[in-house]
Amino acid sequence: MAATRLIALHANKGRTVAQSLSARTDYAMNPEKTEKGELVTAYGCDPVTVDEEFMLQKRQFEHLTGRTRKDNIIAYQIRQSFKPGEISPEEANRLGRETALRFTKGRYSFVVATHTDRAHIHNHIVFNSVSMDGTQRFRFFFRAGRAVQKVSDLVCLENGLSVITPKPYGERIKRTVYPQKETVRSIICKDIDTVLAKNPKDFSSFLEMMVQAGYTVKQVRHVALKGKAQERFVRMSSLGEGYTEADVRAWLLAENKQESQGKKRAYPQKSVNLLIDIQSKMQNKGPAYARWATVYNLKQMSKTLLFLRDHNIDNLDQLHVLATETTKRRDELNASIRESEKRLAEIAALKKHIINYSKTRKTYKEYRQAGYSKQFYEDHREEISLHKAAKQAFDELNGQKLPKMKDLSEEYTRILSEKKTSYAEYRNIRDEAQELLIAERNIASLYDAEKREELEQKELEK
Repeated sequence: MAATRLIALHANKGRTVAQSLSARTDYAMNPEKTEKGELVTAYGCDPVTVDEEFMLQKRQFEHLTGRTRKDNIIAYQIRQSFKPGEISPEEANRLGRETALRFTKGRYSFVVATHTDRAHIHNHIVFNSVSMDGTQRFRFFFRAGRAVQKVSDLVCLENGLSVITPKPYGERIKRTVYPQKETVRSIICKDIDTVLAKNPKDFSSFLEMMVQAGYTVKQVRHVALKGKAQERFVRMSSLGEGYTEADVRAWLLAENKQESQGKKRAYPQKSVNLLIDIQSKMQNKGPAYARWATVYNLKQMSKTLLFLRDHNIDNLDQLHVLATETTKRRDELNASIRESEKRLAEIAALKKHIINYSKTRKTYKEYRQAGYSKQFYEDHREEISLHKAAKQAFDELNGQKLPKMKDLSEEYTRILSEKKTSYAEYRNIRDEAQELLIAERNIASLYDAEKREELEQKELEK
């Protein structure tokens, strides 16, 4: 898991561009933070002379284009922070280089410095504001920061790391709200949940399991528990709803009654987040995963996971319903577009026949007055053929009144406008439907591989 941020670096007040660049790169490559410089890599430049090479590229840009930057942006920095304990410093540096290469498309020089002075390993990636060949400069486009995050997530997924699942704005923890501290009672409640998940037969078995978990049990008038790190006993009656002695006894009685009647035990039942579940499967690279990865592209699966995250899809049922509805809507729009094209072609042909009929009516009248002379027909073959084709088209209207040119033109304009609107929606929904179907296929293949591995494991155990 990596959190990223894209920052535009400006010239410091009272310093030149060269001095500002030197200060920023020196801070990023600080030997005390980068294991004496061992965690510093570069692309398109040398870490020792990175600030001078950046300045040389800037002068080359001004010489080739004759333009200078109106703002004082001297470079850009990507901060990439990883989850503590999930990655080594060397791996973080390699992923930082891969992220920078993909984001800059290899056109800009950059240096990657991995800092290990904090609890979390993080990269400082500094890349120049102009390209290596001096022909273009980097434009800070709309949502550039989000683009960096997406590239970083893709690199993390391809290398078996987790990604951040975004929360709706209303569910995010505000700066003024802090997580509650873990208390003695909250620790006891967690351990009670763990013991109850093992389904003890009765309350005595429950207390025995609590002793095995490291607790001392005291039973006088009330049941009290004392953990290894506790100084005093804590009564179960003070733990709150769901964890008192009466609540635990009632739960055990209900559970054992359900099991005796052959019912499925209801504790604990939690909905599985599809994104988290698939990430864990991809990180546990067992035999089934290895076989699956040889058939399906790992990069494609990583893109699928990002697609699920961006569309807030967290279970298979939701994915299937959305894919079905999207595909249905795509087919409806496609049929509507085809009908519109068919009607537009009919209107265009009918308008052409009306015009041809009007232009050749006089010639055809003369042809009839000439007694359908063969010589006259040969002299006016094209006009007479157009007139006959127009009359045949009018006969196919089955006695309907011939529409006016004005009405046909208005209908043509209206249908054409509707078709353009439908096609714009169809183009977007077509791509979305394709992504959803690919996601279904990839996820199904991953779960199928897991099932095959379980079956093979059972066969081996036999």
